[in-house]
Amino acid sequence: MSAGEDQRREASLKTVVENLAAVTERTQHIVRDEIELAKAEVAEKVTSLGRGAAVGAAAGVFIALGGLFFLHGVAFFFYWAFFDSNQIFWGYFITAALLFLLAAIGGLLAYKWVKRGAPPVPDQAIAEARLLRESVSATGAEKDAPVAPTTTPDEPQERS
Repeated sequence: MSAGEDQRREASLKTVVENLAAVTERTQHIVRDEIELAKAEVAEKVTSLGRGAAVGAAAGVFIALGGLFFLHGVAFFFYWAFFDSNQIFWGYFITAALLFLLAAIGGLLAYKWVKRGAPPVPDQAIAEARLLRESVSATGAEKDAPVAPTTTPDEPQERS
């Protein structure tokens, strides 16, 4: 072997090592970005769950208060029906109806927010990781070899 071949081999090896270092650095950046995306998705879904729980609790309070006013109205109605007096129960019934309406609106909002937030799975980050895995495996494999399709969490997996 001549000195020229050794220098070319060292230069080639140095280029390979530099390229490998660059690929490793880029991969690390991609992994960090995917982790940040997953954190952001989970934080968004947990926030939605928290809102849903808070509004659901408020709806429960409205239902309890509505039940209280309804029972007061029923009591005054019985008093009115069986004894001669003023019709005081209508105020209680109207108050109970308004509280039940607020509870229904709050319950529907809570259901919507909880449904949107559960389960707190970072779907976008998982999809990005699958695409990255497919592109890396497709680059390393032969160009003619087919890439195995993956399923998302929403798609049912076929059984053979």
